[in-house]
Amino acid sequence: MSLFAIATISTNATTWDEPWADKVIKNADCFVLAKVDSFNINKGVYIEIIKNLGGTNLSGKIAITNFYYVELTSMSGGEGPEFHFEGVKNCYFFIKKNDKGQYCIATPTTGFDYVQDTSIVATYRHSYHKALVPVTVYEKTMTAIFNNYHGQPYDTKYINEYVNKYLSMASANPAKDMNLFFLQHVALECVHHLKLQGYYSKIVPFLKDTGNFHAQVSAARALVAYNTPECKEQLLKIIADTSQIHFVQVICIWTLEEFKPKELKPQLVKIEATASSEETGFGGNIMDPRVGTEFPDVKTALDELIKQLD
Repeated sequence: MSLFAIATISTNATTWDEPWADKVIKNADCFVLAKVDSFNINKGVYIEIIKNLGGTNLSGKIAITNFYYVELTSMSGGEGPEFHFEGVKNCYFFIKKNDKGQYCIATPTTGFDYVQDTSIVATYRHSYHKALVPVTVYEKTMTAIFNNYHGQPYDTKYINEYVNKYLSMASANPAKDMNLFFLQHVALECVHHLKLQGYYSKIVPFLKDTGNFHAQVSAARALVAYNTPECKEQLLKIIADTSQIHFVQVICIWTLEEFKPKELKPQLVKIEATASSEETGFGGNIMDPRVGTEFPDVKTALDELIKQLD
């Protein structure tokens, strides 16, 4: 399962359960653009604030010395999580100040999106699934997402015009148009994070595009904004279809879970009886420190949903 864009990081045998972007953004106090002055693997990353984009304002030079969402799954020789910012000059950070007064990012591999030439290597879903996004698009959309999660207003005109434009286009083939592929990913994830209404008919074609794994996943997440019988039926079709990618099926189950669909319990029980218990997840390098990230198989995800409907 390929990444949108790959950022290299030195690894050791310390691993963790990597949080999704939703948790990272919700738990941060501020969202800033900063210059990376230097970093020390064990002590932290030293930055100079360039711009505040959301939350608590920061200024001058600060040191980020800890993490606010690391759930370790293994640790080697007492070595904890490390800071790795090789080659990074400017970077957007989601920062939280802990009860010890330390500035923190979520984990060594998420809670920041770095600048690469004129674009941003951005995380809208999970750090395993990144997108290369123009600066203006990134700042407008990510600021909207951050502000929304923190109860603040955002530029609804820009967001709706952006989402409408890119979801009105056919699902992009990444091999032919990678830029459109990324821009549609951002549009779908904006619907998810902002719970935008009025786009249901534009989202469903992306859910049905079995040739575009990433579009399917983002579409399944975006449908969380549409608690309707028709939407539930679309999700059930994917969940029941054994030809679908298991990862996509689990995301559909998680979206359905948000609706607490007690009326669908008999159908879900029937599907669960023959559902796959084959291991699934993000894939990738087994030496990646994010290898501890939890992701259930289809049968387990269905079991968990059914239990909640009792």
